[in-house]
Amino acid sequence: MAKPIASNHILRYNCAPMPGQPKNILIIKPSSLGDIVLALPALTALRESFGQAKLTWLIRPEFAPLLENQPDLNEIILFDRRVLGKMWYNPYAFGSLISLIKSLRRRNFDAVFDFQGLFRTASLAWLTGCKRRFGMKNARELAHLFYSHKVKRDADCIHVVDYYLKITRAAGAAETNARFVLSVDPAAAESVNKLLAGEGADVDNYAVLIPGAARSYKHWPVDRFAAVAEKLASQFHLSIIATGSAHEAGLIETLKSLADVPITSLAGRTSLHQLAALLKNAKIAISNDTGPGHIAAAFGRPLVMIFGRSNPVRLYPYGRPECVAAVEPFERGTAINNYEPKYDIKAVSIDEVFNKACQQLNPPALK
Repeated sequence: MAKPIASNHILRYNCAPMPGQPKNILIIKPSSLGDIVLALPALTALRESFGQAKLTWLIRPEFAPLLENQPDLNEIILFDRRVLGKMWYNPYAFGSLISLIKSLRRRNFDAVFDFQGLFRTASLAWLTGCKRRFGMKNARELAHLFYSHKVKRDADCIHVVDYYLKITRAAGAAETNARFVLSVDPAAAESVNKLLAGEGADVDNYAVLIPGAARSYKHWPVDRFAAVAEKLASQFHLSIIATGSAHEAGLIETLKSLADVPITSLAGRTSLHQLAALLKNAKIAISNDTGPGHIAAAFGRPLVMIFGRSNPVRLYPYGRPECVAAVEPFERGTAINNYEPKYDIKAVSIDEVFNKACQQLNPPALK
């Protein structure tokens, strides 16, 4: 059932709100994990511009822990798509949707930002009753019809982070540098260290491999992850940790069988809090274009993110081109995907990924 949960921190600001500034803001970005991370600078921009505003985020339950203890956020509202998606034939689900809509309307939002850009999220923005609804002009599924303010993507905002920030400016937010603010629960960090130590891994000197992804075309071959693992262990004496969902445990077992170095599998063994703690302390992460990789990027960790047909210029670790392993990563225009065979993820070599890792682990001496 969709229900609101309040964050457990109190925000205090000395500045008085300017006339006409929004005081009660809703961000709609229910999923996915990486996309939520990429929306964090927009949250920070809204907080910096509208210091006394109440900021609320609508999110799916499985991703909500990422935003817990987020210093820029006042409230989280859960959007349980697995329940609400059954509203057409399940009375309980229909009742849950009505309850959610009533809860949103009671809050009297004066600005709503839909960063998801789909029919279901845009229609929810409209159903809040808020008159100022901001979204993407080119949103899919006719979502733009539900926005009062449709923001065009242009050459200055190809990356989604820049686009989200442009949308906040349409509501009066100041232009600001993108900042990723994520908190790590100390208890989660301690539990991860105990877990790694119990597996014989060096808790202060490890690399994290992320060989899975939601889409098969985003999977760099697992034998190449194994080869990179061997090189990282040999040259930098790193313990090798592989992580993913419980469904990816088999993939990681294959990775372990292919590598000639020990690999600790944490597939399905960490909460989202623990995953964040694991990535924050990593010496480097090697990742497909997937949520955990974007968490590592948000923490500013050394990282190699591998792209295939997905256009890196839209989603790469923001401001860090050195983290991208791809064919012609910044020469593909603005397309979401590029289907030419040369952009297949298999075209990315082991040497390219490892060299990108070496450049960050052993940066050249300053002249």
